Amino acid sequence: MVMFLFLVVALAVVVAAVTLAVVSGGDSAPLPEAAPERLQDSLPPDRPVNRADIDSLRFPLAARGYRMADVDDALGRLGAELAERDARIADLESALAGARAAAAHVAMDKAAPHPEDDQR
Repeated sequence: MVMFLFLVVALAVVVAAVTLAVVSGGDSAPLPEAAPERLQDSLPPDRPVNRADIDSLRFPLAARGYRMADVDDALGRLGAELAERDARIADLESALAGARAAAAHVAMDKAAPHPEDDQR
């Protein structure tokens, strides 16, 4: 029983010594504060986002998952670019429909006989 008590006290002394050495820094200064991990591979600000940018995007881990601000920024940027592309696609589809209608109108005008051709 005395041996068990001695081992428990020795273990407590060792744990306390290690804790004090880590917290107080031992002979040197205390441990420096670690800089928070930030998003390194952000989306390019000078050009549209492409598939490779999305594939290489990695969010840093936080205490309970990902940093909400980094994820919100990336999703906001992607949402804005998708909305811009959707608007551009809608504009191009509208222009294409107008061009097709104009081409069909021209084709119908060429195919229809002109009344002045019959009077000659």
